[in-house]
Order: sequence, then structure tokens, then C-alpha cells
Amino acid sequence: MHPQVPTRDPLRDLPPSDKALFVEFGVGPTIRSPFQCVHHAFESHSLSQPDAIAVEDFEHTITYSELNRRANCLASHLQDTGVALDSRICFLAERSIDMVVGILGILKAGAAYVPLDGNIVSDSTLKHALRGSGSSVVLVLQRFAHRVEGRQTICLEDIICKESSSHCTKPKDLSTSKHGVYVIYTSGTTGVPKGVDVTHGNTTNLLCLAPGNLGMRPGLRVSQLMNISFDMAAWEILGSLCNGSTLCLRGKTSKQWREVMKRVDIVVATPSMLSPHRPSDYPNIKTVAVAGEPCPKAVADEWALQAQFYNSCGPTEITIVNTMQDHVSGEFLTIGKPTPNNTVYVLDDDMKPLPIGAVGVMWAGGAGITRGYVDLPEKTAERYVLDPFTRDGKMMFNTGDLGRWLPNGTLEHLGRIDNQGFRVELDGVASAMETCAGVHAAVAILIEGQLWGFATPSDVASEDIQAAAAKIQPYYAVPTNILCMDAFPHTTNGKTDRRELEKIARSHLTQLEAAKVLAVKVRPDTIVGPATTKEPKKVDVIAVPPPSYQPNSKVEDPEAMLTSSVSRVVEGAASMSDLGSEVSSLSAAKPEYPWSGYQDDVIPSKNQGKTIRNLRHQIFTLYRRLFGVVFITNIAVFISVLFKGANAQQIATIVIANLFCAILMRQDYVINAFFNTLCAVPPSWPLAIRRVCARVYHIGGLHSGCATSGVVWLALFTGQATKELVQDQKISIPTIVITYIILLLLIGIVIFAHPTIRSKKHNTFEKMHRFLGWTATGLVWCQFVLLTNDYKEEGQQLGMVMIKSPPFWLLVILTGSIILPWVRLRKVPVRSVVLSNHAVRLYFDYDSTVTPIPGSFTRISDNPLVEWHGFATVPVPGEKGYSLVVSRAGDWTSKQILNPPKELWVRGIPTFGVLRIVPLFRRVVFVATGSGIGPCAPCILEKRVPIRLLWTSPNVRETFGDEFVDAIIGASPDAVIYGKLYCYPLSGTMLMYPNLTDTRAHGKPDMVKLTYRLVKEFNAEAVCVISNQKLTRKVVYGMMSRGIPAFGAIWDS
Repeated sequence: MHPQVPTRDPLRDLPPSDKALFVEFGVGPTIRSPFQCVHHAFESHSLSQPDAIAVEDFEHTITYSELNRRANCLASHLQDTGVALDSRICFLAERSIDMVVGILGILKAGAAYVPLDGNIVSDSTLKHALRGSGSSVVLVLQRFAHRVEGRQTICLEDIICKESSSHCTKPKDLSTSKHGVYVIYTSGTTGVPKGVDVTHGNTTNLLCLAPGNLGMRPGLRVSQLMNISFDMAAWEILGSLCNGSTLCLRGKTSKQWREVMKRVDIVVATPSMLSPHRPSDYPNIKTVAVAGEPCPKAVADEWALQAQFYNSCGPTEITIVNTMQDHVSGEFLTIGKPTPNNTVYVLDDDMKPLPIGAVGVMWAGGAGITRGYVDLPEKTAERYVLDPFTRDGKMMFNTGDLGRWLPNGTLEHLGRIDNQGFRVELDGVASAMETCAGVHAAVAILIEGQLWGFATPSDVASEDIQAAAAKIQPYYAVPTNILCMDAFPHTTNGKTDRRELEKIARSHLTQLEAAKVLAVKVRPDTIVGPATTKEPKKVDVIAVPPPSYQPNSKVEDPEAMLTSSVSRVVEGAASMSDLGSEVSSLSAAKPEYPWSGYQDDVIPSKNQGKTIRNLRHQIFTLYRRLFGVVFITNIAVFISVLFKGANAQQIATIVIANLFCAILMRQDYVINAFFNTLCAVPPSWPLAIRRVCARVYHIGGLHSGCATSGVVWLALFTGQATKELVQDQKISIPTIVITYIILLLLIGIVIFAHPTIRSKKHNTFEKMHRFLGWTATGLVWCQFVLLTNDYKEEGQQLGMVMIKSPPFWLLVILTGSIILPWVRLRKVPVRSVVLSNHAVRLYFDYDSTVTPIPGSFTRISDNPLVEWHGFATVPVPGEKGYSLVVSRAGDWTSKQILNPPKELWVRGIPTFGVLRIVPLFRRVVFVATGSGIGPCAPCILEKRVPIRLLWTSPNVRETFGDEFVDAIIGASPDAVIYGKLYCYPLSGTMLMYPNLTDTRAHGKPDMVKLTYRLVKEFNAEAVCVISNQKLTRKVVYGMMSRGIPAFGAIWDS
């Protein structure tokens, strides 16, 4: 079932300016299409210009009137054989005038055509289409009749009347815009091909309106270059016929291809098809439209100088394209704006609108949205959902593409999201490669986790391409393997054949490995000795960079193309033999990594059903359950108050009790007491008990529950107090005024404490929480004094009444809890060691008694009234003091790295976090990304518990320094560091660590699978994750749902 349309405003979270732009940018102009059906548009031109040429090839032509007559003849025959309205007919054909007759005849019969190129389609795809489409009959050209067995087959040439007859009159026409026009089977790169069900209304919305009609009109000539099984062929064929143009069919040879392009006005093509051609050779071409794959900017700029050039985008499911940009040479290349009656939304993972400029998934809506996948209701329900922004029952489609709105209202396409949730942006990688001078086109492909780049032409240096890409892309998005060639291989649809490129890359690697060559560059003053050598000896080991790929004329034979390249590598390596005995012979065999083959590992299925599993591990987390317990307890108290009644003073006591608990649960000493108590459970106890104790860090749910309940009770108190004031009871006006001010302050704190707002405006949250909290605390004291004075009996002393009141002592402890950390405020000396331009290590030894326990953090600041920053403490076992690793993550951290501090403010005491739980387990796997190694380091260095580390980070030595990294590796020698690292052991003998790699070469890993492998290999009892929110939740859920205790920071508190 599709999700129901939400009743709340879906744009409620956007600021007003973005709400307006969400509609202005995302909604195409509303224009009524002049025709409901494709064949209706064609028939209008067959009446207005019957003698005009409708279609031509190199030998024949056919007029609009004759084409209409033949199509009527076929349609009548199809209806006579029982073809029903809105049925489907598989059409096995090839590019020809008869093919066009067949398409129109099927449409006039009221059916939809399923185009299959008889020269290309495989037997398996043909059988799949015949079975999946539910085709009642199969229409074939005579030469392909033998390919269809066991089906009712109609041979087109046998039934078309040679001359006009009564049978060629227009058949009964009941077609509407809602009926099917064609079914296109997708390429099936992610599985079995799916048939996309396209309607007449979908098609005429693009082809009969600008800019989708590309200016087609009578008198203009349109090329037909595309494979007929590709939806862009419908843009050419149906577009030309709907607008009265002449369709020019290309032949089979490259010469005929060029001849067609030399005599047409409008060309529809993929960028790969267009790339080999120079615009200057085709001065006749007035309009070009490309789609189907990313367009190199160089191609767009070159063609836009001569013709109107449309860069377009859209999957088959939204009918050919739904965004188009009329590109101007030299300007930024985008995919443009929504076409008429279509919409595009950029949404987050929860299908909520993102601000203008934010990157998200592009969803498409409007008149172009097709009916779904033929006979695949579950697949349809996955990608097609009700459009919550129109609220008219129409559907929208998840394109799976990443994009963002630019300030000028056009869309920038940023690639796709892969199945691990990482942003791939291979299109962006290719675009970055294309900025290299001399590169005409580029493609990026991820092959077994390695990022490969391919570029044309063959005479560009791969090093230059890498350097150009590195200026634009992050480290992991720069290909480390680049092959240059004269031309890319193409698929039958005219796109770059990525599968063939992958074959070429694999063949390239096979040839290099077969040569067993590894070049070794030796420092002049050192040699490689035996493993037992005592003197330090260092060498730099470098792999021979892959040679430029030089293809021969036959793209189909990648092995032959690589022969000369490999021979050059062998010769180059042999020429180094004069280095003599200083060089040891090393095997070029492919190294075995701890993760080698991990992607082929079969991990167990998740426990329980999906609904129960998600409720348990994702929705009702322990944090939220604790929140719920507090809230339900307060509801019980509320029900009691409802029945028994309570005055304002009694409700005020409940308010203070909740606020007391909320503040106490954030007090350093209280937090540490919880951790010390529950983490004191010995590892000998059953794991079932220890894994529950380890979730102690969820106690923030008690804080949030009490704080929220306190604000709700304060609102009830405000209402009761106002009621008593109106009824001239004990409440005074000053008490009411202060109460309303406190309520507003606490509501502001609660709003800014919401995880979504807190993450976006963290600095504002900190200031609001601190200053409004202090102000509210002072006002609560004032309120308490006034309220006590309002309710005290005549003759009682105010001081004595307050001292005997329980809320008084709660307020005393509450206030003391807030003040206590500030009593320990001090400015202390710091010793700073800059590790790189990305990190600095700060050493503190101001108090010999302060040696934190691993798993704690402390707060530091250079402006204590404005901001504080928490960092994990890294104590050195057996030494006093501690250090912090500060990584670049914003303005404040950048300032500490660029201008290392000599003094900083600290307050409170080191407070425990999630990794304090480590001693509860016998063996643990740590998962850290980037600077997440900081909190992990003290637990690893302590060596109290055996820990296997999985650390993904680029250039760890350059970022964190040799001393820090060597200490980590020394304490966890079997650590898996998924990042660029060069190591030499203390003995001085060169060691190639098999568990170290570069994320640029191997790509981003499947962290769930890799973590699971390490857990099983290490026999770990638990997993601890220190990473970003998305990856933390992914790994924790992936482990917990398979019965493995996993723990990571939470973002609800």
C-alpha cells in the first residue's frame, strides 16, 4: 500500500523564503497539452499536410497520408484479432519505415507497444518481455518471425494492404490520455529488467509542449539514432510524428550515421554518441538534446556555440526526461528546471523537504509519472508513493539520484546513493576529471571497492587527471587507477558501456599481475637486509602506476589492446635491474587483506520481524523508553491530581521535582556515579546482564523526560495560578508575571534542545541552554518565595515556612548542582603539539591528582561565558595528567590548530561517556571514523581489555602524527586501518602491513559486513562505535538486530 497523504503541512519545517522557492523552483509551468493521445497528434498532421514526408531512410520515403493509411490497416487487423483497449503488444522489429508503421498501428488499435530490437535483444530478455508484458499477440517483422515460438504471431508485411481499401479506414478509437502508449524494459543492471508502463498523457505532456518538443514543426527534419528499445527513441520517433516533422532513419554504418546527421535539424542523443562528432562538421543542426547519462561540460560547451543545446535528465519512470537546461557555452552545466506540468523535490531520507542548496534525493512528480512497473506491484510501491505536496492523489517517484537546487532555480545532479548509504557521486568524479586540460570525456566506476577512472583521448597523462580531480574532489573520490583511450565502448542504447570498461579494467589488472613485476625505489643510503638485521634500514615501496591504455581499432578485444601496455611495464621494470644487490626481489602477488572477500561473506539475517525489530532497536530505544517511563509516571500523577484536585502550590511542587531530577541527571558527579555503579559489574557475570548495564549512557532519557514533563507541569501550573488569580484567591500578580516569563524561557530551551534544531544550530542551543537556564533558575527562586508568601498563613514567618518546605531543599540542591562545575572553573596552562593542518594534541598536567579514567571527556574553552567544547581525555597509563586530540571540525577547532593555545579554561570534572562501559566485556571491537579515534585511544592504550580496532580515515599519519599512530598500532597490532598509512616497525625492517589500505583505492567499505567479520574473527562480545550519526546508527542497528551487543553515541539527548 502507498503511504497516506499526511494531514500536516509538509513544508512546515522550511523557513518562509525556502517555502516560496520550494514551489517556485520545483514546480514546472502549468500548460495544457493540445492532444490527449500520441496518434491524435499524428492524425492532425496527416490531415493538414498529407503529402509531407513523414519518414525517410536511405532508400525509401513515406508521406503522412500513406503512413496513416498503413497504420489504419494494421490497427483494424489487430482489433479484428481481439486486441483489447489498453493491452500490450510486443513488437520485434528493426529501424525501418515498417517499424514506424507498426508503432502507429498498435497505438491506433488502442494498445501499447513493447519495442524490442530483433537484431540485438537476447533470447532471455525476449522471453522475459513476452512473459512479463502479458502480450496477447506478438507483432514481428518477417525476418524475426523465427525468434518467437508458442505465441500468436502477426507478421506486419503480410497484412499491410499495398493499396487503399475499405479495410484501411480509421478503426474504432477509444483511447484516452490514461491508456498505455509503450512499455520500456529497463537495462536490468540491478536485477531482472522491469517494464515501465507509460501512458499517452505522460508522453504528450513532454512531446507536444516546449521545451520537450525541441522546436519540432513541419518542415524540420529529426534524426532517429537511438536503439528502439531505449525510451529516448520515443522522443525522436513519436516527437517527430506528433509535431509534423520528417523522421530520418540512420543506417547501420558509421558513414550512413554521419550522412543522416548532415541533413537533419534536430538531434536527440546520449553524450557518448555525440562526443566523437565535431559541431563544425554539421552546420545544419539547429537543436541538440542529450540525456541518458552525465554530459561532459566540454561537449555541452562545444555544441552550445553552434546550436540550441539541451542538457536533460530523467529516468524512464518519469517519461524520457523531466528536467531540461538550455545550456549557454561557458556557463555552469546543470540539468535545468522541471518541464511543464512536472515537479521535482529535493528531500532528505525521511522524505522531508530540504532547504534550497542542500543535497538530497530528487523525487519527481507531475504529469510525467508513469503507471509503475508491469506486473510488479511491490517494486512499484517501493519507488512510487503518493505526492504529499500536491495532495491531489497523484504519485511521485524516487529517482535515486542526488541533487540540489542552485540559486538560479536549476538543478545540479550529484550522482546516486549506493546500497551502503554512502554518497557515490561518480558523476562528480567524472566531471572533476574532465577539468584536466585535454580530456574530452571521462567516466568513473567503482570496481570491487576500487575507484577507477577512464578518459579520452589516449594521449592525456593519468597523473595530470589525478591532480585535476584532487583539486575538486575529497581524497576518497580521486581515482587511483586511470586508463586513457581513444574512444569509449558503447552499449546498444548509445550510452558509454560501463560493463565493457569494467572488463577492460579487470583484464588490465590480470595482465599486470601475470607479469609479476613490482618496482622498488631504494634510498641511496639504505638497503633491504634480512628480517633479522639489527641496523635500521628503510625503503620506499611504490607500485608501478598503470600505463595509459592504448586501444586498437577493435573495442571488442580488450585483451589484445592491453598487450603492448603490459609489455612496456615488464620492460620498464627489467630496466631497473642495474640497481644490483641493493634491490630485493619482491612478489607482485595480490596481497591478502583482513577484509579480502568480506563482501562475499554471508551474514545472518536480522532477528525478529521487520516491524518488531525496528520498534525495538530504532524507535523505542532505551533512551526513549526511559523518557516514556518518566512521562507515563507524570501522566499517572496528573490523573491523580485530576481526581483529587490540587492548588497552584501543590502543582508547583511537582514542577520543581521534575526540574530537580532533570538537572541532577546532567550533573557530572551524578553521571559518573551511574557509570561507576553499573560498570562495576564483573566480566564474569552473564553477558545478558552486562549488555543491559552497558546501556547506562541512555540515562539522558531521564533528563529529557523530566525536563519535558516539568515544562508541561509548569504550563498546568500557569493555568491553575491564572485561574486562582481571576477568582481572587491566594495567588498574587507578581507570581503570575514571573510564572509566564519562566514558562516562555523553558519552552525556548526545550525547542532548541530538539535534536533536529540542536544539530543545525548547536552554538545557539548552547547559549540558549546556558543563559536562559541561569535566568530561569533565578526566577524560579523568586517565584518560590512569592508563592510561599502567597500561601503562608497569617502570623507565620516566611523564612520558617520556606525552610520547612521540601521544594526549598530541592531548589537548594538544584542550584548547587548548576553552580558546582563553575566553582571548579580555572584557566590552566596547555602544551600544544600540532600534528598536522587537520589536528592538534593538547597536553594538560595542571593538577597531579587529575588523571581521568579511560572513557571520560572534559570541557575546554577560550571564552567560558559563550562556548564550551567537549573532547575525550587521553591519559597515558602510569603517568599523571592527560591529553586531548582536537581535529578540524569548525571555526573553533580550526583556530586552535592555526594558533595553538598556551592557556585554556576548564570546568567541572572529567565526565564519563559511552566508552566507560568497555571493562564490562572480555573482548571488544572498536569502530572509529576519522577523529573518532580520539575517544577510542585511551581504552586501546590502557590494554585492560583486548580490543580489535577498525579505523577508517585517510592519511592517518599526516593527520595524527607518527607518535600517536604508532602508539595505537602498538597497543592494537591487529588493527584494521582503512586509510592511507606508511609504517616502519621499531626494528627498522620494512614491514608492509597487510591490514592497512587507502580508501581511495578500495572505496568506502560495507561497515556492517566488515564489522561482523571482525567480531567473529576476534570472538568479541561487543562492538563500540564512535562515528557520525548515520554510520553509528547503521552499525549499531546492523549488530543489535543480529544479536551482537553494540553501543554508540546517541543524538536524541
